[in-house]
Amino acid sequence: MKLFGIKNCDTVKKARRWLDDHQITYHFHDFRTDGLDQSILQQWLNYVSWEQLINKRGTTWRKLEDPRKDQLDQQSAVELMLLHPTLIKRPVIEDASGVSIGFNESDFQARYAK
Repeated sequence: MKLFGIKNCDTVKKARRWLDDHQITYHFHDFRTDGLDQSILQQWLNYVSWEQLINKRGTTWRKLEDPRKDQLDQQSAVELMLLHPTLIKRPVIEDASGVSIGFNESDFQARYAK
C-alpha cells in the first residue's frame, strides 16, 4: 500500500495514525519532497476522475490564479496538479483494490482492519 499526500496535512496525519495504530504497513509518498509525475496521475485516473482528485475547497485552489482554472478538462487538470500537487485531495491511497481518496475512519475499518 502507498499513501500519497503531504506530511503536514491534518487528514493525512489522521490516516497515517489510523494505519499505524492498526499495524498496517504502508509506504508514505510526500508530494512536496518526493515529487509527483504524470505517470502516477494517469494511473490514478484509471480508478477515479480528475474531478474527484482536485480539491476545490483548499487554499491552493482559492489562491490559484491560472486561466485554466475556470475551464478545466482532464488535460488541464493534470497539468495544474503537476504544477501544484497540493491541489490534490489527500490522502490518495494505492492498494491491491485500486485507488481511493480521503480518510474516513469507518471506510478504513471496513477496508483494512484485520
